[in-house]
Amino acid sequence: MTTVAACRIRRVLRALGASALLLLSARGAAAQREPVLRQIKLPHNYYYREMYLPQVTSGPSAVTWSPDGRSLVYSMQGRLWRQTIGDSTAEQVTTGPSYDYQPDWSPDGRRIVYVSYRNDALELWLLDATTLDAKPLLADGAVNLEPRWSPDGARIAYVSTAYEGRFHVWTVGVPSSGFRVPSGDSASDTLGTRNSAHGTPIRLTEDRDSHLPRYYYSVYDHYLSPTWSPDGKSLILVSNRGSIWGTGGFWKMEAKLGAPLVPVHDEETTWRASPDWSLDGKRVLYSSYLGRQWHQLWLTTADGGDPFQLTYGDFDVTSARWSPDSRRIAYISNQEGNTALYVMDVTGGAREKVVPRRRVYREPVGRLTVRVTDSAGRALPARVSVTLADGRSAAPDDAWRYADDGFDRHERSFEVGYFHTDGSSTLTVPSGPVKIEVTHGPAWRMERRMVTVRANASEAVTVELRPLMALPGWTAGDLHVHMNYGGHYRATPATLAKQARAEGLNLVENLIVNKEDRMPDIGYFTPRPDPVSTPDLMIVHDQEFHTSWWGHLGLLGLTDHILLPGYAGYAGTPAASLFPDNATVAELAHRQQGLVGYVHPFDTDPDPADTTTPLTNGLPMDVALGRVDYMEVVGFSDHLATSKVWYRLLNCGFRIPTGAGTDAMTNFASLRGPVGMNRVYVESPLPIDRRRWYAGLKAGRSFATNGPMLRFTLDGAGLGSELTLSAPRTLTARLALRSNVPIDHLQLIHNGVVAAEIPLAGDRTRADTTIRLRAEASGWYVLRAYSDKAIEPVLDIYPFGTTSPIYVTVAGKPVRSAADADFFLRWLARLTEAAQAHGGWNSGEEKRGVLQRIHQAEEEFARRR
Repeated sequence: MTTVAACRIRRVLRALGASALLLLSARGAAAQREPVLRQIKLPHNYYYREMYLPQVTSGPSAVTWSPDGRSLVYSMQGRLWRQTIGDSTAEQVTTGPSYDYQPDWSPDGRRIVYVSYRNDALELWLLDATTLDAKPLLADGAVNLEPRWSPDGARIAYVSTAYEGRFHVWTVGVPSSGFRVPSGDSASDTLGTRNSAHGTPIRLTEDRDSHLPRYYYSVYDHYLSPTWSPDGKSLILVSNRGSIWGTGGFWKMEAKLGAPLVPVHDEETTWRASPDWSLDGKRVLYSSYLGRQWHQLWLTTADGGDPFQLTYGDFDVTSARWSPDSRRIAYISNQEGNTALYVMDVTGGAREKVVPRRRVYREPVGRLTVRVTDSAGRALPARVSVTLADGRSAAPDDAWRYADDGFDRHERSFEVGYFHTDGSSTLTVPSGPVKIEVTHGPAWRMERRMVTVRANASEAVTVELRPLMALPGWTAGDLHVHMNYGGHYRATPATLAKQARAEGLNLVENLIVNKEDRMPDIGYFTPRPDPVSTPDLMIVHDQEFHTSWWGHLGLLGLTDHILLPGYAGYAGTPAASLFPDNATVAELAHRQQGLVGYVHPFDTDPDPADTTTPLTNGLPMDVALGRVDYMEVVGFSDHLATSKVWYRLLNCGFRIPTGAGTDAMTNFASLRGPVGMNRVYVESPLPIDRRRWYAGLKAGRSFATNGPMLRFTLDGAGLGSELTLSAPRTLTARLALRSNVPIDHLQLIHNGVVAAEIPLAGDRTRADTTIRLRAEASGWYVLRAYSDKAIEPVLDIYPFGTTSPIYVTVAGKPVRSAADADFFLRWLARLTEAAQAHGGWNSGEEKRGVLQRIHQAEEEFARRR
């Protein structure tokens, strides 16, 4: 990932909206994609959105018991379903233009409160359990979630962002019968109350600036997951009050405005603890990964007794709910990969999987089969997006559903959803028109189809995909993927390989990394390719080294072991020191014959003169010391902003190729683009050979892209090559572009300046051009293509592609730029100042060693003026 400075800027701006981000980026162009649920004003939206907010999955994702303990209502495929325990029939109970989640059954059995995602908000709705009529309880435009009835059925506790876009616990009174849609302005005031048709919702929790150096979380405390005491007087909730890392421990408070918080249980959690207070009042059930890589069920007492573990396994068990008699527990597990619903006996541990073998729908539905083939009629793995008439997405009942983390409100009412197919998939959809979009990576043409599905009928559509650009001898890799990272699913190398094949990839780097103090994929590390690999697809397990100060590193091709602890610069922990710095980490990786890259480096163009913004990224230091083998010029960052820094380094004579990595978490149900969205093509033929492919990457025989496909030669020399000229002369550049989306700019860059702007005609998706260039002095050339705004199916902030450089040396003189060398000298001076002031060093020796390396880098840049 990236440094504290760049990371905080990026996450805050992403929370505020992609348009704000790009107005401050290098290109300054307005973007139309904005985050899902943009009313949440917190950093790192992609973490809380997946790990806390409800997501559409084809398997169950949340559950509630009927008061008599005989039935369950649970969310699945964006609807609520009711199923009697012991019966295999599930009945759909909600319908409409929404995704519905997180049900809670009222104590009297008459109503079910739930979360409904519609109108660009998460609203609370009430469902009559008999008639299935549904009406809004809260429709205030905020994000409202985790509703829980009080034991007397008079109030509902819930979490809302209605105050300042932060997570707080609220309560609202509920009439015993009848309700109406709230109207008017329901914005909260500073007293913790807001208008409602049901009385006055009350914000119970204090808005408090912690003044703590939190990295993944807001400086303001948050409050999550309320659960009622059996007498209805108190709540237990999750809060990070007093904690830097994690979402916090358990706290108890009276269920009234201004009541103090009392600590119950202190533990690092990450969004999924979701405590549930038993009706006997003595026990609290929750999910924990304490000392492990996966969530399991634990029990503690309501007054904070020593907890003990209830379930065991290398998979997640979450969203657990006590039965009304406290003898059974219903929970969600990803043991089999997708989400599934289980009921377990508390005594003895016997469990039963609740399987909806038969589904009874509330609306007219039909069956749709989508087949994907190549031109020879062979089944072709692909990514498929099926969009319904109301803007929602659909997927097969056994598919892993994915949703993008941003969208253009002018084009869609919901974010795009998609799934991967092996070549044929069947799904149940409401009758009516359906749009189908099919892709197989940017080197293949995207295809769209429209079909009308009739009620109680079956439709079949065959989509033939064809190559967009032939690339003999070139293979595609995603250098930055996290197989498991706290998401809804449990991924394996086999599921990762399935995704990679659907996206047309040949190599995937699963970078093992921490989230707080767990590393879910660490057991997969091996210096060899994973056994699921084949001659045309290689899955490898390597490492991302997290430093919240220096910037994040990709370590590829490690031959012996993962570098531990795997992170540095984590305030308030034993890893608070800035040692090991990235230069030390890179040296350790090089000793294992690994490649080292800076991953998703920059979202804005760094300015060493701007002292109002921290600048602690160690990239120039490590480049000067020879520790950087590639950069993710196309990654989870702003590609043009990153390119500007890359160009300055190239102007100082450093030869750094482009890499690319999506930073996709493959077990997330919501993410910014699928595996392979950001990829690098390397001139290295099949069958895939790991060392040969790495050699091609390091040599710069590569281009990186999220959509535009590029070809570029200079006087016949390919990417990564060097032309040696005895004197200035004219060179011939041949270039080509192919794209599934319109491209606004196709540019030949020389020493960081646009040397030629190639006009694009028609639909602006292709070009084949020859250009004559006069090489007067030593330099480098890259071809790049990009668009001014996001365009589907490229699920990135904007389409972008770039080649690695072709180098030209004239009369034996090296490439030099005094202005760019001075830029990095100012940067290193800022780095020295920040390192000297840092208070986390373990020893003076550590500090002196780091400062010495910065000084060595300064000497190298001074030499290159």
